Amino acid sequence: MSAVLPGRGACGVVVQMRLDSSRLPRKALLPFAGMSLAEAVMRRLRGIPADAYVLATDDDGAEALSGAAAAAGFSIFAGPKDDVLRRFRLAADAFGLDFLIRATGDNPFVSVELAVLLRERALAAGADYAGFTGMPVGMGVEAVRADALRLADLRSTDPYEREHVCPHLYRNPASFRIERPACPPAWALPGARVTVDTPEDYRSALSLVDELGAFPKDSDLIAALARRLAAGA
Repeated sequence: MSAVLPGRGACGVVVQMRLDSSRLPRKALLPFAGMSLAEAVMRRLRGIPADAYVLATDDDGAEALSGAAAAAGFSIFAGPKDDVLRRFRLAADAFGLDFLIRATGDNPFVSVELAVLLRERALAAGADYAGFTGMPVGMGVEAVRADALRLADLRSTDPYEREHVCPHLYRNPASFRIERPACPPAWALPGARVTVDTPEDYRSALSLVDELGAFPKDSDLIAALARRLAAGA
């Protein structure tokens, strides 16, 4: 299925992963609902209509994650380990992408529905960068034009901007068209968290899988998170 309107160019879902997380080493390979965390993330992202699905990693990640990528229907692109901005720019060039949905390997409960809504909003507004705010941490993605990534790659010398890909864009609204709206009310739960960054996050994610299954509906996930917040969990 084509992901964009005629004349808008190719759209890709590009997810970044690597193995050497300091807080939860090799988390991409941790077991998660009968598969690895990496595979679970990519399987969920496959629900976003796109022209290409790309795992953007480094050389070590490409070797270790090849099986998970193949199982989830993702191609692999290996690029710079620490310069993730350049990794994304090179991946966009390699796959002929004009527009990217940027995701990260921390988020097995990423929202397909929010990603589709965000893409539609970004394309309608002609945005260089778009990202919702106010949803649980770990449910969101970013939408970015490849031309904007190329310009950021040329301009940015800030190590933080190069590691985190998009900050150069939204730090420079005079140079880029930025859309950072509040998420739709059905997802508004800013105190909640479903990303996997620490051992505690991982245990919490596994408990959600036990309660809701590996790929819960967003509405069920939001309801469960609201209950946990109310209970102080």
